[in-house]
Amino acid sequence: MTEPSPGLTSGAVARRLGVAPTTLRSWDRRYGIGPAAHESGRHRRWSPDDIAVLQEMCRLTASGVPPAEAARAARSGAAPAAPAPGEAPARPAARGPGPVLGDVRRELRGLGRAAVRLDSGAMDELLGSAIARHGLVTAWEEVLAPALHAVGRKWETSEDRYVEVEHLLSWHVSTALRRVGSAGRARTPEAGTPPVLLACVPHEQHTLPLEALAAGLAELGVPTLMFGAAVPPEALDQAVRRTGPAAVALWAQARSTADHPLARHVADTSWGVRGARSRTAVLLAGPGWAGRTPGPGMLRPTGLREALSLLRGLCAAARDGEGATAASGGS
Repeated sequence: MTEPSPGLTSGAVARRLGVAPTTLRSWDRRYGIGPAAHESGRHRRWSPDDIAVLQEMCRLTASGVPPAEAARAARSGAAPAAPAPGEAPARPAARGPGPVLGDVRRELRGLGRAAVRLDSGAMDELLGSAIARHGLVTAWEEVLAPALHAVGRKWETSEDRYVEVEHLLSWHVSTALRRVGSAGRARTPEAGTPPVLLACVPHEQHTLPLEALAAGLAELGVPTLMFGAAVPPEALDQAVRRTGPAAVALWAQARSTADHPLARHVADTSWGVRGARSRTAVLLAGPGWAGRTPGPGMLRPTGLREALSLLRGLCAAARDGEGATAASGGS
């Protein structure tokens, strides 16, 4: 695309790239990434070549390359040492399967920097690349969840600054997880498989871990019903009785929201004809449930990988007519 001959203003370039104007000024002052033809006393104007350098700078920093190194590479056009998002990194032949620690850390840093810049395009690219490269579970445990925690800590320690960063990153993580789930749900689940019901306990608003669980179950071909945040007890009870799920996953982020009587009620809920009634297993998901031994019919997985394994087994047992046995024996 050919730009107007006078070039674009810093504000127009910032909007185009999704960065703050102050970031452009900082890059110019620190690393010399500025308009080539800038004249003192006049408004800064960016030519197409200047913008191309900026675009490369954004891409490299979003992939985790340190700003100074990214600036040198962007100005010279040399390939950086770090892989670009979406490209497979070179790995030593002696390494076994699994993510390379340096790659994961680089992706995590890149995602955090893109979030702070409010760079939507870079976040989408980095999230998609991490999931495609490492798989959903590893990407969630090593990149997505740590990035969310880091942004949350930054907000908590900066007098309520960066709230917009946390909200935007959460939205993009949710979007990436739903893409995975949509692709998985395109496959028809095995006939007779009852669903897994996913819900946050009342007063719990954190849904992203449940969305990761829903995406992982979709990849496994397990049908789910996602009820989301702060589900009222009455609604949860009705959903269990109406659907007869293979399992119910209840998420509690904090001990203050973990509702043990509700979990006990769900585990004790039965349905079906007299003499052949069934119950469901309850997964106590999230750190809020820590500190107590799960009761009969309850399971407390340690993370996403274990939760997926448990739920897959429970669904298979329920499909084969062993649901009541599996639910009553899991503790």
